[in-house]
Amino acid sequence: MQLRLINPNTTAGMTATIGEAATRIAAPGTHIIATQPAAGPVSIESHFDEAVAAVGVQEEILAGEREGTDAYIIACFGDPGLLAARELTRAPVIGIAEAAFHMASLISTRFSVVTTLGRTAIIAEHLLAQYGFAHHCRRVRAAEIPVLDLEEDGEAAVARIIDEGRRAKAEDGIGAIVLGCGGMADLTAEITEAVGLPVVEGVTAAVKLAEALVGLRLGTSKHGDLAFPRPKAFTGRFEHFSGLTPAA
Repeated sequence: MQLRLINPNTTAGMTATIGEAATRIAAPGTHIIATQPAAGPVSIESHFDEAVAAVGVQEEILAGEREGTDAYIIACFGDPGLLAARELTRAPVIGIAEAAFHMASLISTRFSVVTTLGRTAIIAEHLLAQYGFAHHCRRVRAAEIPVLDLEEDGEAAVARIIDEGRRAKAEDGIGAIVLGCGGMADLTAEITEAVGLPVVEGVTAAVKLAEALVGLRLGTSKHGDLAFPRPKAFTGRFEHFSGLTPAA
């Protein structure tokens, strides 16, 4: 199967890290294509960043449709543009936050999320409620590190994530931890060992869910609100979206 892994930000180093983590966990026969939009924010840390990045995600989905992609992963913990992306394809499209919440709920009755900044913790809380996992999550904790610190000051960033994970274990009454950023994709083993709890990371969780859906021959339903968008005219910088029609 061909799996298109979309990093919604434009930091190439993070795209490479995410792609490597996905490739290590993928089954034989799964070909990972790690990609990113041509334009957009270098990191995603706000509702505004997500709104801008979501357009690039849709462009990556359309590129994947031209290449015959079997499944897609949106590798940002805010799952930007997820439902819009599902409208554009029959293939499964999985957001890493939704994937991580599902996986954590299968191995523990309660989990906590450790993410980057306090403001993105609030966004994660919105997603927990939207996806129906709020009652499984005891707390969303912020290590208070900018996303790009994972690339530029990795050792210090990991230490803060581990400290927050240890506090979660001691204080939250949980059985597992969810890592709340795509840029943490390569840190699972280190944090698991240091904290002493199962640690769920969304990129790798999404890879295995995508493989399962493709193996079950389950794709995105085109009945109801996830039907293909009605073709129409777009103007200005979005003119290239005019007259969209589904891939054959």
